[in-house]
Amino acid sequence: MKDPPAPHRSQARGGPLQEGHRAARSAWELHRPGGRDTALIAIAVVGISLSGPLTALVAAPALAIAFWRNAAGAAVLLPVLLTRERSTLTGLRLRDLRSSAVAGLFLAAHFAAWLPSLTMTTVAASIALVTTTPIWTALAARIAGVRLPAAVWWGLVLAVVGAALIAGVDFTVSREAVTGDALALLGAIAAGGYVLAGARARERLATSAYTVVCYSVCAVVLAVAAVLFDVQLVGLSTRDWLLIAAITVVAQLLGHTLLNLVLSSVGPTVVSLAVLLEVPGSLIVALVLLGQAPPLLALPGMAAVVVGVALVVRASRPTTLVEQAT
Repeated sequence: MKDPPAPHRSQARGGPLQEGHRAARSAWELHRPGGRDTALIAIAVVGISLSGPLTALVAAPALAIAFWRNAAGAAVLLPVLLTRERSTLTGLRLRDLRSSAVAGLFLAAHFAAWLPSLTMTTVAASIALVTTTPIWTALAARIAGVRLPAAVWWGLVLAVVGAALIAGVDFTVSREAVTGDALALLGAIAAGGYVLAGARARERLATSAYTVVCYSVCAVVLAVAAVLFDVQLVGLSTRDWLLIAAITVVAQLLGHTLLNLVLSSVGPTVVSLAVLLEVPGSLIVALVLLGQAPPLLALPGMAAVVVGVALVVRASRPTTLVEQAT
């Protein structure tokens, strides 16, 4: 599968300020997904929806799960980079890989914060909070000078309210659950940095090049953390190895990698909002695998998430502050 062509950057006429705003727009721009992108996003949502419930079944430490899914993901994609997409490496410089490395650091922080939360609070609450990523990406986009359409904000509010409604019915008053909720929220903020750095990286790099660098950096950081905190990465049970392999395939390769594939064509805002579909998806999977039935009050929240995502996907492109001034 070949990558879509990278977004074209028009030559800017003006000073460094306009150059900076145009560069920011290329990273934040919102595009309505085509049929191919919609299909890939749908597959990715199914993959990431399986991540939380499957992870909750693993007895191994969270750092071990995160390390192996990223290390294995990088190893699987490396042959693709060295064979089918080797030509994309021509002319690349180390600074072109900087955004990929930054994305890997954010991804490591995301996993280190979110995965432990799955065992400290309910899967529903953890997923709902970690998928608040669009809040942080939208705020960052606004700070970067992008005027998002009103429909995006209405969709964002509706989707986040839906996620909060789902989480609210599962909150408990225990200290451990509160800590788990806080970790899930921290994981969402880190995921925002991962998506945004990835969007910038995908302007220059093919999917395989970006993901190999990103996943490798993430795996190295997690391995160092495991050594520092004396977390065992090997000697896991056969059941845990099989579950980690399943998580790697469905969540890392079909989930994260496919979202990275469409990132350059639909933009980080659409990707972040599509990830909100993980909330109802994970609830359904948790019901089947873990026997965790969502309360009736969670059903309106699931519907709100779906409608909110639909509003954003159907919205038009945002307008930058620079365009309004010129």
